[in-house]
Amino acid sequence: MNKTSLYIVLMIFSLFKTKTVSAQDWANLNRFEKENTELAAPLENENRIVFMGNSITEAWATYDSLFFKENPYINRGISGQTTPQMLLRFKADVIDLKPKVVVLLAGTNDLAENTGPTSFEAIMNNIISMVQLAKVNNIKVILASVLPAYDYPWKTGLNPNKKIPELNKRIKKYADENTIIYLDYFSAMVDDKNGLIDDYTRDGVHPNKKGYDIMKPLVQDAITKTLKN
Repeated sequence: MNKTSLYIVLMIFSLFKTKTVSAQDWANLNRFEKENTELAAPLENENRIVFMGNSITEAWATYDSLFFKENPYINRGISGQTTPQMLLRFKADVIDLKPKVVVLLAGTNDLAENTGPTSFEAIMNNIISMVQLAKVNNIKVILASVLPAYDYPWKTGLNPNKKIPELNKRIKKYADENTIIYLDYFSAMVDDKNGLIDDYTRDGVHPNKKGYDIMKPLVQDAITKTLKN
């Protein structure tokens, strides 16, 4: 990302913080505004990690609250969000919190067309923009695979069992080409129909406690490796 492109993105961030736009707050910047304001700066030796994502990230704090309370982990997941919404709140909910690492889990709601039809290219452009913004601010990135889903209960017939593997292929390719840790939740949680293993889910899309127990050591290993790099 060149300086002109970065300036434009940051201007968009600033625009969405104005009172005129916050009345709509499409990116839900108000969701963590209070928590972000009250959050102290990281300690000198603190390995602060921000988990950026959608409902899969948000619900993790409910199913395993100690995971976030006992570690310097900050949960910034918002249910239903797509990558353009995450990109718009990336400065407020990631950069300004000054973490050492951001764990980015995004894309399934784009495929579910939560904010309208989109393309693999558009999803990847948003993910890449978040990675570039993180790197400019000396924040390391972990790119997580999208979790498997055979179908979306709230919008059936979109074939996520076929689209998620393709999106993950693109995420992994970008991660490999840019020396970024690729966090492969998908392979550990997929069944023989490219859906989420029944024991790991409450609705075929979102993990239950067993699902998060599978995810936890995977992300902790990825964090350890990333901090060492």
